[in-house]
Amino acid sequence: MEMHFDQHISRQFNEDLESLKSEMLEMGGMVTRQVADAVEALANADSELADKVLRVEKEIDRREMDLDEHATLIIAKRQPAASDLRMVMSVIRISRDLERVGDEAAKIAKMAIELTEEGTAPRGYTEIRHIASAVRKMLNDALDAYTRFDVKAALATLAEDEQVDMDYRTALREMITYMMEDPRSISRVMNVLWSLRSLERIGDHAKNICEQVVYLVEGADIRHGHEENLRKL
Repeated sequence: MEMHFDQHISRQFNEDLESLKSEMLEMGGMVTRQVADAVEALANADSELADKVLRVEKEIDRREMDLDEHATLIIAKRQPAASDLRMVMSVIRISRDLERVGDEAAKIAKMAIELTEEGTAPRGYTEIRHIASAVRKMLNDALDAYTRFDVKAALATLAEDEQVDMDYRTALREMITYMMEDPRSISRVMNVLWSLRSLERIGDHAKNICEQVVYLVEGADIRHGHEENLRKL
C-alpha cells in the first residue's frame, strides 16, 4: 500500500514527520549492528567488541529519549490526525522496542565477557548463530517493511517469529540435557541459555515492529493476539 505524508499546507510539518522517521530508522540501524556485534563477541570470545556494545548502549538509550521528545513536540505543536498521528505513535512504540533490543544485545555482550573470563568455550554456539541469524533477518525485514509501508512484508516477517520460538525451545532442551550429562558445564551453559533467551526476545521485538507497520498503514491494532483485526486485512 502506498502512503503519502506530503500533503500538508505546512512544509515544516512534512519535514518534521520525515525527520522523525529517519531518526527512528537510523536508530534501527545502530541496534541491528549491536546485535551482530554482541553475537560476534560471544562466538569469538572477543571482550573488546563486547565492551564496545556496552558503550554504544548508552547512545541508543539517549536516542530513544530524543525520539520520544521529538514525537511529543510534534503532537503538541501540530496536533496530527489520522495517518499522521499513527506515524508519530508508531515511531514512539518502535523506538521503545529498539531500545529494548539494545538492552538484549548488551546482555549478550555481558555473557560474552563472562565466558571469555572463564576461558572455556561451551556448547551452544551453533544454536546461537542459527537463531541470531534468524532474528537479525527479522529485525532488518521489519524495519524495511516500515520504510516501504509494506503490510504484506510485515505480516510475512511477523510469521517468522513462530519458527524462532520453536528453534529456541529445541536449543533449550539440548542445553538442559547437556548440563544434566555434565554438571561441571552448568555455569558456562547458563550463560549460553541467557544469550539464547535474549535472542528470542529480540525476535519478539521485531514482531512488535511488524505490528506497528500494520497499525500505521491499515489503522488496525493486531497486538496481543487480536486475530479478528488481522483477518480483516
